[in-house]
Amino acid sequence: SGSLYVSEYFSQSAQKLSFYSWYGNAKLFHFHVPEDTVLLRWLLQASRGKGPECSNMHVTVHFRYGAPPVINPLGTRFPANATVRPSYNINITLSSAVQNTTFVNITTPAAGDWFIAAHLPQAAGRIEVKGFSTPCPYIFQADMFVLRLTDMPVLEPGVAMPQTIVSPAKPLHVKVFVPKHATGMRLELRSCVTSEQKVCAVRVVLGSITLPQSFQRIITCMDNMNCSLALDSPPWEKWLQIMVESLGTANASVAVEVLASFTVCRPGSTSSFLNFISLNQSQTVPRPGSTGAAGSSSLSAGEASHNVSKQRSFCLQNQPVVREDLDVVSVRYRLLNGPSVPVNSLSPTLLLLNLNTGMDSGGSLVVNLLLNKTSLSLANGTVVACLSAASPVLSLNATQNCSTAFFQGYPLSVRTSSAEAMLIVLYPQTDVWFLSLQLICPKGQGECKAAEAKVTVFAYLSPCFNDCGPYGQCSLLRRHGYLYAACSCKAGWGGWSCTDDTKAQSVSVQNLATLLLTLSNLMFLPAIAVAVYRYYLVEASVYTYTMFFSTFYHACDQPGVAVMCIMDYDTLQYCDFLGSVVSIWVTILCMARVKKFLKYVLFLLGTLLIAMSLQLDRRGVWNMMGPCLFALVIMIAAWIHHGVKRRRCYPSSWKRWVFYLLPGITLAFTAISVYAFMETNENYYYTHSIWHVLVACSVAFLLPPQDKHKKPWAWSQKLTCRYQICQNDREELYAVT
Repeated sequence: SGSLYVSEYFSQSAQKLSFYSWYGNAKLFHFHVPEDTVLLRWLLQASRGKGPECSNMHVTVHFRYGAPPVINPLGTRFPANATVRPSYNINITLSSAVQNTTFVNITTPAAGDWFIAAHLPQAAGRIEVKGFSTPCPYIFQADMFVLRLTDMPVLEPGVAMPQTIVSPAKPLHVKVFVPKHATGMRLELRSCVTSEQKVCAVRVVLGSITLPQSFQRIITCMDNMNCSLALDSPPWEKWLQIMVESLGTANASVAVEVLASFTVCRPGSTSSFLNFISLNQSQTVPRPGSTGAAGSSSLSAGEASHNVSKQRSFCLQNQPVVREDLDVVSVRYRLLNGPSVPVNSLSPTLLLLNLNTGMDSGGSLVVNLLLNKTSLSLANGTVVACLSAASPVLSLNATQNCSTAFFQGYPLSVRTSSAEAMLIVLYPQTDVWFLSLQLICPKGQGECKAAEAKVTVFAYLSPCFNDCGPYGQCSLLRRHGYLYAACSCKAGWGGWSCTDDTKAQSVSVQNLATLLLTLSNLMFLPAIAVAVYRYYLVEASVYTYTMFFSTFYHACDQPGVAVMCIMDYDTLQYCDFLGSVVSIWVTILCMARVKKFLKYVLFLLGTLLIAMSLQLDRRGVWNMMGPCLFALVIMIAAWIHHGVKRRRCYPSSWKRWVFYLLPGITLAFTAISVYAFMETNENYYYTHSIWHVLVACSVAFLLPPQDKHKKPWAWSQKLTCRYQICQNDREELYAVT
């Protein structure tokens, strides 16, 4: 064969994989497969770090055509009305080898958007303190190779095309364009002759491969007789690939004639120029005295009655639909003739929902049907509906299986006893979608020829169904220029739309968590009282600030319904973190017993530097460890200086060590251990409360005693006398008890 093949290569930057807890942890790759592609090869490269923290790992890779994969690694429940089909996935194992390379081949892939999502197993749930441990990096990269036929022969409908298959290694590829309103297609192979005058054996593959489900039609012709294949509802206004391959010997060529024919129906439509006039008038304010709106309404009613009288000769009734873009991945579909559409038994009513922009597949398509019970005179009649992509289902009265030639649709039905139906399509594939509705009678169509039902149709595309409910947050995710949405659940709720309450926290548990995390901060009151009694007013102010903002930050940070925010969440979080670190800073400097002017300079300078570092990286471990270590160095140096001056250990009292310093240090180290190594998402509310209690108690133990040369609250001398009694402020001479 003289066919010319062109190979193309597409690559995207590698991404660091994450352990899975919600869809945002899956790393998405978006590729576009060009037309006339006959072979697609994915090159999947997974690698890991070389450090001791790296272990054997399984990487799960999901594939899907037309939209991001709908996955469920945690085995949670989907919303009640969502129909989910399992994703196609493979597992890549990273064991002793640092890198794993895997190839995935797809012959005759569908042209358009393809998506790959990769993730690690379920997350452990432990809260990692940034900087305490180094996680092992797992890297994943996907590259795409395509082999494209540049001069694929075009099959004209109704015209037999003679073709030759040179050998089994070089199959024949042709394509045919499916016209709009095609209800059926018939493919025939005629005059099959081999070069060796043997029995003609060929295999015909009609259509392209899509994942996770593929609906390719395959027939095998084993004789010289004509061979045919019939399809119902082929995809409208698309190229359809046909591959014919020889099953004979290696050197035998096969000559064959290929013929494609279509059955096209005559559509009826209620849309006209008058609809667009009424649309424009509905969006503008009519001027006083204007009669245009009333005139157009009467004309539209006359046009509608005229179409009803002719509906017997039509195979379907088109209802005009306006696509209204509201926001990112947010679309509303509005029917020009009102939300209610007439449905009869003679021909299906058809609504076109355009999701073909390439940016609509990252949300949830919701279709809601509501039957007007008074409009249906037939008590046992049922309105059957089918939502499908690429082409509509036009034979609802016969098969009711809601499938087209290459797509399995989503069925709905409403009747007098059940007048409402809802369907949620998660991540609908990029295509033109069709909603077909038809009235069906159990005793045959003759029973309801004159009957008509009114069905109100609500259809819209939203980023997240029901905005993830009260226990979820809808997050807009991005991969290069592609946007998609996913739900991040809280308070133990799970599932795609945070509707799975299997592990959900009860309201009483949520209230308990809020009370523990907020009221545990009251343990700072003893530390504040000790600081005030010992005349450490600056330190007491810092502890009060920390207690206040930690209390209200945790009241605002709760995942459930027990939430109270007195100001912006980000402000509360910043003030809480700042107060916590500054409290540690001033406590250790207070223990150092340096000169007052130097202590207050260090207080202020350290607070400014801590505020700057928290702005740069709020959760970095060195924001807390850095001030702690620097303050400890100052304290140890000051204590050594005091000890050398006195020629004895400082602090010198064993009671100070046994009853204050050692308990305070023990409490502080226990608090750090709980904070760094024990906190998980499940036990956070009580482990973090323990952290509050331990830190506050350690501060009360570690604050140094008051000056022996200064009476506590001895303000009467300073306020009543005109002179001040001189006191010896040389702190290195104080005796510490």
